[in-house]
Amino acid sequence: MLALAVVAVWGSNFVVIKLALGHLSPMLFAALRFTFALVPAMFFLPFPKVGWKNLACYGVLIGVGQFGMLYLAIDGHIAPGIASLVVQTQVFFTIGLSMRMNGERVQVFQWGALALATAGIAIIGLHTDGTTTFLGLALVLFAALSWAGGNVASKVGAPSSMLAYVVWASVFAVPPLFVLAILMGGVGTTLQQLRDADAVTWAAVAWQSWGNTLFGYAAWGWLLARYPAATITPMALLVPVFGMSASAWWLGETLPPWKLLAAALVMGGLAVNLLWPKLRHRF
Repeated sequence: MLALAVVAVWGSNFVVIKLALGHLSPMLFAALRFTFALVPAMFFLPFPKVGWKNLACYGVLIGVGQFGMLYLAIDGHIAPGIASLVVQTQVFFTIGLSMRMNGERVQVFQWGALALATAGIAIIGLHTDGTTTFLGLALVLFAALSWAGGNVASKVGAPSSMLAYVVWASVFAVPPLFVLAILMGGVGTTLQQLRDADAVTWAAVAWQSWGNTLFGYAAWGWLLARYPAATITPMALLVPVFGMSASAWWLGETLPPWKLLAAALVMGGLAVNLLWPKLRHRF
């Protein structure tokens, strides 16, 4: 139930993003998200025992590269449900970056998984319309690549507490995000958006900061520490299910057959990559 709660928060997160972007610019929203993830948690979590460069790398990649670009994409360039699906390609980017660093070879089942996911992304690319554009698709893929880079950085840093690592990395995410918000919108507009933000907007910021980041990472880390990874990690496949369902329910995002086929292919690729090694050993 706790794992389901985490993936439900992570999946519905995309609808929350869309709602908040009606009042805040993408970069300002991202800056506020990481500001409130940092404060007050930084006063209760010890500084992670990793180098400053590693922490800065993770903070910029996740703060600006992943969430900055993801918010920019959802701000009129891609439907939230599709974004929740496409960003999961970070799994394949992570594998590619890790193998490049370690000199490993891609296994046959991984090529098959990548082919399935690529076919799903291609279907999305062929059906771009007013809700999903090539620019939006490219931005989300870049966000997925940045997420993968952050995964590699965290693996190199090997923090003892991922939650503390994420919180303190926000120190390096917040300044560039605020700078980008001002450069893209101007000081006056940025201040006006802060003044005009209503209770729903601040609730969305809180959901991102405390629900998505603090609760999500803390609960997921607690689960991985107490149960086999093979039991917990496959639950992450449900994030796009919650994302697309929440978008259809709250935002009226349509789910035509091509979207369902694209989702089946991408999630099928993710499932093959994650589950095949375990199933192969059983049979």
